[in-house]
Amino acid sequence: MTPALEASGLTKRYRRGRPLALDDVTLTVPPGSFVALVGPNGAGKSTLIRTFMGFERPTAGTARVTGVDVHRDPRGALSAIGYVGQTPGLYRELNARDHLALAAALRPSFDRDEAERRLKALGIGLAVPAAQLSGGQQAQLGLALALGTRAPVLLLDEPLASLDPLARREFLTTVADAVTEGTTVLLASHIVGDLEGFCDRVVVLAPARVCLDADTAWAQAHHTLVPLAEADGREVIGSFADRRGTHTALVRSDEPVAKPASLDEIVLGYLASRRESRAAA
Repeated sequence: MTPALEASGLTKRYRRGRPLALDDVTLTVPPGSFVALVGPNGAGKSTLIRTFMGFERPTAGTARVTGVDVHRDPRGALSAIGYVGQTPGLYRELNARDHLALAAALRPSFDRDEAERRLKALGIGLAVPAAQLSGGQQAQLGLALALGTRAPVLLLDEPLASLDPLARREFLTTVADAVTEGTTVLLASHIVGDLEGFCDRVVVLAPARVCLDADTAWAQAHHTLVPLAEADGREVIGSFADRRGTHTALVRSDEPVAKPASLDEIVLGYLASRRESRAAA
């Protein structure tokens, strides 16, 4: 089966003498999956997404979308992608109906009826100017435009960053519905807790490098938290202070654990491991 997204040895350096934006990133995203791409600001999440879209040329390595090499056939790769960024990129004076008409004019395969159905189901008025929509409604309009392309791959670059908790949940529910219909999703975010229960795979980028790429169910079943003082003899990933200020260790086990860690805790542990390895170097 051809991967929906594939990166092989992707490396990106913007300027000589500056740290790498991507450092030998290799990952494979199977069709129909919902992958959370998480990491702190500046970790390389946006650079990776822009590379898949052909907007960044890697210093080394290759990127493929549905088997198409992005830099040999950028038009072919981009035709397989729907995209939503941190801001939806809407025209303030145009209403939703105008945006759908514009999308249909620019992309003949755009499914205007389906996009309109999605917006009506969410109670978003088609005649309301974009400037008068709430942040969550604007995000849903941007998502409807992306899904209306019927592209098999949906790239989402920090779309949750400016949304309130309810709007984030509604946005993710719409994305999850698209996944059940066969769309592959790569969603970049540093808001980890919201993604638990939605994504089926997690990729952690800790400055420029992949430090975890795993099925979320497996990751939770094989990681747990213990007090750092009790971690001797276990495979410690990283340590950090929990909400009570207790120094805690994320440990990995070959066998399923009795008390699985949350997705948020797993990400914190792997980010801590990267920080500790860089400090040691």
